[in-house]
Amino acid sequence: MTGGFPETLQFSFAEPVNRMVDWLVLNYGDQLRSVSDHLLQLLLSLENLLRLVPWWLLLMLVGVLAWHASRSVLRSLGLVALLTFIGMLGLWDKLLQTLALVLVSTALCVLVGVPLGILLATRPIARRLLLPVLDVMQTLPAFVYLIPVLMLFGLGKVPAVFATLIYALPPLVRLTELGLSQIDPSLLQAAHGLGAGRWQRLRRIALPLALPSIMAGFNQSVMMALSMVVVASMIGARGLGEDVLAGIQTLNVGQGVEAGLAIVALAMVIDRISQAYGGAGR
Repeated sequence: MTGGFPETLQFSFAEPVNRMVDWLVLNYGDQLRSVSDHLLQLLLSLENLLRLVPWWLLLMLVGVLAWHASRSVLRSLGLVALLTFIGMLGLWDKLLQTLALVLVSTALCVLVGVPLGILLATRPIARRLLLPVLDVMQTLPAFVYLIPVLMLFGLGKVPAVFATLIYALPPLVRLTELGLSQIDPSLLQAAHGLGAGRWQRLRRIALPLALPSIMAGFNQSVMMALSMVVVASMIGARGLGEDVLAGIQTLNVGQGVEAGLAIVALAMVIDRISQAYGGAGR
């Protein structure tokens, strides 16, 4: 065909990638299964713990947390009303399942993302090497990395956590690095002159000054984790996304809209609280 790309210049790396995934499954299948079992146990334990808390007590805890972050009674009541709205729709249990998934995913994002952001801010070589990786993680469609995650961990909540981690990690890493790189070097030099070690300068000066940027990254990671809820339901993760997916499959517009609004309400609650805590560091 005229105008087509020459076949002699075409190539594919699909087979090497498949062989690498197969090698991982064959050689590290037991270790991956152990990681999967521990993470699943953590998720189920958190879900059960949330279910043990009476609904009214959980609403009170959210209200107190919102007030502590914002010092606004009106905002706290508004956020409690949003969660009450989800319960009135009959989606309370699915809310708890989604909340557990988001909490575990974002906790892993913090454990991985903040140290990576510190590494990027303090090591120029690491920054040059890892920034392209973060670009790929942010732009690669979620369904692409769902394939190897499914092969390594199977269906269910665990692959959903890892897929969410890959998708939601880059903003936290980038904003942590940005916050640390914007600190006035003279402050760190003065602390060094006063005898503060590297860890002391990081813990007592750099991280507190970069906290607003880190919290903004945390906020973005949480929002991106919530945006993965529907995708996660496609691979067996239950929760609010399950109802959205069911609404799509059965053309039940009302069911999809209810679950979608519940996801929006949960996103608004987490967003307002995390933003308020981030603003407190300014």
